Amino acid sequence: MSEKNCGFVVNNQTYQCAFQVAIDILDGKWKGLILWYLMQGPKRNSELRRLIPPITQKMLTQKLRQLEEEGVVIRTVYPVVPPKVDYRLTGQGERLKPVLELLYEWGADYIEARQAQDSQGEINEAS
Repeated sequence: MSEKNCGFVVNNQTYQCAFQVAIDILDGKWKGLILWYLMQGPKRNSELRRLIPPITQKMLTQKLRQLEEEGVVIRTVYPVVPPKVDYRLTGQGERLKPVLELLYEWGADYIEARQAQDSQGEINEAS
């Protein structure tokens, strides 16, 4: 691993390495899921609420603003009545697609392995 990206400030935060920046952007319960859905194309706020039912409006707004500040999501306001707003990935956000896809694949493999392990444990306990 390269150590060229060590000890710097981004988004008013001090980081020890570039890995921390990436994890910070994906950190939390909702940001990764919001990015996952925006990967599929622009979404309106109401669409994201339907896709992520447990998220509150306040939390969705907060996380979208954070992602905007971090430069991975852009908010577009259209000059129409009633107002129309959508969210989409920026160029930097688009670069997250392969990372998110790999995380998805890893998560699916992990779930499968854990379920197999758990069911094997249940079989062993029943014996």
